[in-house]
Amino acid sequence: MAETQLDDVRKVFTEDDGNEIVAVNDVSIDIEDGEFLVLVGPSGCGKSTTLRMIAGLESITDGEIRLDDRVINDLPAKERNIAMVFQSYALYPHMTVRENMAFGLEESTDLSDDEIATRVEETAEMMGIDPLLDRKPEELSGGQQQRVALGRAIVREPAVFLMDEPLSNLDAKLRAQMRTELQQLQEQLETTTVYVTHDQTEAMTMGDRIAILNDGELQQVGTPLECYHEPANAFVADFIGEPAMNFFDVTHRNADGDGAVLAGETLEYAVSNDIATAIGDRNELVLGVRPEDIDIQHSDGNPRRADGHTVPATVTVVEPTGDENIVYLDLGEDGSETAIVTIDGMSRIEAGDRVVAHIPEDAIHVFDGKTNETLHNRRVESSEPRAPNI
Repeated sequence: MAETQLDDVRKVFTEDDGNEIVAVNDVSIDIEDGEFLVLVGPSGCGKSTTLRMIAGLESITDGEIRLDDRVINDLPAKERNIAMVFQSYALYPHMTVRENMAFGLEESTDLSDDEIATRVEETAEMMGIDPLLDRKPEELSGGQQQRVALGRAIVREPAVFLMDEPLSNLDAKLRAQMRTELQQLQEQLETTTVYVTHDQTEAMTMGDRIAILNDGELQQVGTPLECYHEPANAFVADFIGEPAMNFFDVTHRNADGDGAVLAGETLEYAVSNDIATAIGDRNELVLGVRPEDIDIQHSDGNPRRADGHTVPATVTVVEPTGDENIVYLDLGEDGSETAIVTIDGMSRIEAGDRVVAHIPEDAIHVFDGKTNETLHNRRVESSEPRAPNI
């Protein structure tokens, strides 16, 4: 087990024409001993490059990486006591499962053949692949090959596990099963683990904390619920959560009396003094609300002016998923803006229905329209019970 620190780590690639590409820009993360940290972000955001720098497979342009307070920037990969699991499994096709798992120990340790055999058999039993030890990779399913790749890393008893999208080649059901198994395994081994994925569902369900990257820059580090309910900026709010948060471009003007109004194409949204104070004198803003926080009720057929916290809407698409319905709305009388709402799967609603959408003030987020930084986050705990949708 080990603490791992990234201190202003930067990676710049230079193309043949001399053009520089900044892949990772001044990333700083303290990874605690025994922690399961997930690096998440869209393709090309720098998460795999960051992982490869920790592993020693990629050089560092600037900054420091420390393992238990020891700077390992120039330490060869084989001397870092780190084990990596790749997306492609990278099993030797001509070797059996037993030989694949033992190979790293034979090449990099002074363990005896008996000690290696014991480690391999104990790890195979832990992973549930002991009956497969004499098979070759071509005789295994994708899930079995993934367990072998994990077992090969575990037998080394490293200080840190690094995992680069190890479940992306599995089907959805097996991927969900392996997520659970990986979490249980990490808790059992208590080994510091850094896990890379572009799937925010994996990040939310697996990590003790998640580190969100975009364009090589660290956006936020926090627990999954902190990043979900208290995003640092609009990018985090948009990336974390499925379906994604709804965003409405609004401008700020003072209301008659207390508070302020956020005015958009379809919304005239009144906000309290607390939110008005957080907004300050900024004028270009973005109002955000998550799909599950919008309440919708069937309309009585009479047009309603878009004021207060409600707006008339028309249902355009309903996607039933079983436990819930994902509802797409055209907002306002002219349908100039859209929103996504999630409601209970037993609710009766169809495309073409006229509804009224209510956006509770305790559920909204407000972002600076120029910088995308968060000005106000929703209340995580609301004392007011909310009426069920539909």
